[in-house]
Amino acid sequence: MKTLKEIYLKIFNRDKYLVLKSNKKIKNNIEIYKNLIEEKILNIQNNIRNKKTLNFLHSGHCGDIICSLPVIQELSKNHKCNLFIRINKKMPRPYYKHPAGDVFIDQRIYNLIEPLLKKQKYIENIKIFNNEEIDIDLDIFRDMPININFNAPRWFFHITGIQVDLTEPYLEAESHEVLKNKIILHRTFRYRNNFINFEFLNKIDDIYFIGLENEFIDLKKEIKSLNFYECKDYLEMANIIKSSRFFIGNSSVAFPIAEALKIPRLLEACPEFPIIQPSGKDGFDFYYQPHFEKLFHYLNKKYTTTNNI
Repeated sequence: MKTLKEIYLKIFNRDKYLVLKSNKKIKNNIEIYKNLIEEKILNIQNNIRNKKTLNFLHSGHCGDIICSLPVIQELSKNHKCNLFIRINKKMPRPYYKHPAGDVFIDQRIYNLIEPLLKKQKYIENIKIFNNEEIDIDLDIFRDMPININFNAPRWFFHITGIQVDLTEPYLEAESHEVLKNKIILHRTFRYRNNFINFEFLNKIDDIYFIGLENEFIDLKKEIKSLNFYECKDYLEMANIIKSSRFFIGNSSVAFPIAEALKIPRLLEACPEFPIIQPSGKDGFDFYYQPHFEKLFHYLNKKYTTTNNI
């Protein structure tokens, strides 16, 4: 609620009002940190320093879980790492056509991601959270009094104090038995870039969509030749992405998987929420149509030539 002073300055002295508003926000953020975050950060540092086994907690989204893996992988070099997933945690605001409804991750989505997480050798155990003792609560990135519009894996750097080289892979997958050397595409209804379209891909006949069927039907309006493959879980999705010629996607679970595998990849960057950013060789993002088409043709030429040698 605004004070009388704030109301007065907003009307009669805009510059002083903006200074007052900025100082108030700084004060509030410091109070949030002191009251809610600082003790948790200190406890996490103490747990990393003194414990040989670390229990991590994450409530989703799935893409956020993938983005936390670099830190877990790094800590696994000196610790036994267990990851507990809390299902059915309510989201504070609705997400358009979110596959888990009004929660970050439900039982169905957990069943999809569990095989992929179990594949990672640096994670000792993967389980649904059942009030186990937690050493590192990865969910606190949502409460930190900072603007989180930066590369999502780095959220977890600032929870743990662990800095990781994000140009290196942090996910394992195998070759897929059926889909190999195809262009793989995934696009959700969320985090779309409305500056671009996919119509120029109509002349390409070996593009496969690996998301939900309603997402496929929507994109097929632009790419008439688009093929559909239904993945049984996210481990199969990772195997398909690993076996692809290259991958195209927006900010959902599939692009973080491609990013973690470090396969050639194009990100449909989200102008409103740019939290996914490629790092390393042959990882590109785009906002505008000419750059999308240029980067697509670059990767298609490079890897069509490479794979035909």
